[in-house]
Amino acid sequence: RAVSRRLACGDVEGRLETIFGRVRAIQAKSGRFDMLLCVGNFFGSSSETEWAEYRTGAKKAPIPTYVLGANNQDTLSYFPDVSGCELAENITYLGRRGVFSGCSGLHIAYLSGTEAQEQPAPAHSFSAKDVAELKTSLLSTPNFRGVDILLTSPWPRDVGTFANSAGEIDTKKCGSKLVSDLAASLKPRYHFAALEKTYYERLPYRNHTVLQETPQHVTRFIALADVGNTGKKKYLYAFSIVPMSSMDPAELVKQPQDVTENPYRRLRKEAAKAKAEEEPACQFFFDLNKHQGKKRPSDGKQGGDSQPKQAKKPPQPTGPCWFCLASPEVEKHLVVSIGTHCYLALAKGGLLPDHVLILPIGHYQSVVDLSSEVLEEVTKYKAALKEFFRSKGKRYVLFERNYRSQHLQLQVIPVPLDLCTSEDIKESFITQAQEQQIELLEIPEHSDITQVAQPGMPYFYVELDTGEKLFHRIRGRFPLQFGRAVLASAAVLALPERSDWRQCAAPRPEEAAQARAFRRDFQPFDFSLRD
Repeated sequence: RAVSRRLACGDVEGRLETIFGRVRAIQAKSGRFDMLLCVGNFFGSSSETEWAEYRTGAKKAPIPTYVLGANNQDTLSYFPDVSGCELAENITYLGRRGVFSGCSGLHIAYLSGTEAQEQPAPAHSFSAKDVAELKTSLLSTPNFRGVDILLTSPWPRDVGTFANSAGEIDTKKCGSKLVSDLAASLKPRYHFAALEKTYYERLPYRNHTVLQETPQHVTRFIALADVGNTGKKKYLYAFSIVPMSSMDPAELVKQPQDVTENPYRRLRKEAAKAKAEEEPACQFFFDLNKHQGKKRPSDGKQGGDSQPKQAKKPPQPTGPCWFCLASPEVEKHLVVSIGTHCYLALAKGGLLPDHVLILPIGHYQSVVDLSSEVLEEVTKYKAALKEFFRSKGKRYVLFERNYRSQHLQLQVIPVPLDLCTSEDIKESFITQAQEQQIELLEIPEHSDITQVAQPGMPYFYVELDTGEKLFHRIRGRFPLQFGRAVLASAAVLALPERSDWRQCAAPRPEEAAQARAFRRDFQPFDFSLRD
């Protein structure tokens, strides 16, 4: 296999002697590199003197150098042919957009300029049409798996989501959404960008959705600083790469330990939703006994746990249970609604005064153990609570921890709509899970918890009011307060002092008053009073 040794650099800004001097020094010490890839501004406002020596052939670049086009009006004149051309010996302008494949077999996709803020797009900018055409040219290739390298000048918007800090750069505001879309589609193994005058090497991210897609290679995003910057920030990056086409598939898709979720997952979801509207939905079942989920289409003939559960008598608790409604241990002053199979009770030491639990009246350990009629009533309570909290200007978050607990408790916590979005809440769960080495995976849209967990399997489960669901199979120890701690964190409710329920228990008369208030407000939404 041919290993290519490449160099990538950030904004040269016309400092040709600085960058080529550095390249010569590296090659003298570490041996020859095959090419230099330049992102950002190759030319600056005062480039002419140094450039003239290279343009006339008085000086020659010490390495084949490939550059992106202008990012502003001032430097447009340096690029005589928009489709790409040789600017000087050993210095080539790649063009507005396209794919470069040298004799090494590497596929290098590139997009010149910055995102257009007006139409028609100026000559130094790219438009949504440019990105769409570049994507189409590649995605229509048979068996397309991704590109080896992507070169853009702007950063992709949101690249810092689920990742290590980008320092002073706010990745939710910086960069281009079109570049994010391009990176999400082209799945580069390396993505280089510049313009922000800083160095940032993001943790590698996945290009597949765990449980839903077969494993794919990861992407490494690297932003490079400006050449010769006074802060001595890294502007030149050396790397070795074997073309994707020459790699063993198993080696290509190896996932490093520090891999994160895809930062453009929201964008991917929107695209998938648009696609789903064109195609009939296909439901999948997953075998979580294997580390990697396997999918098989549902044809309505599958056996096992995919069938609706038949009515059955719940098992009896082995000892006193605080949540079986018939038990003397139940704190009945907290109960706010009683249905046929389930009831609602305010949480003792709740995160908020309207933190409520959905509980089965009989003794069931988890959602996957429920009979079909109990599950149906749980669903009705969820719908009623969603409507109730929306009337109060709130969205609910529901979670279940089937670990070191003997009676199912579905914790339902309302979050004010103006405090954060459902996407913010989901990001908080995933990010804080990653920090604690907890693999929190998204359950496919057409599946539910009963299809990914078997009875008796310990797990942690989150459900948002959008219907999105997250799942972690517990294999060892698990922080008991994890769900509550995420919601109490600064990113969501900002109530860290209430992350442990034992520190929040109120006197019994106060609890009873809160329950009466909740019962009164919930009455118009309580189906158990009408059934």
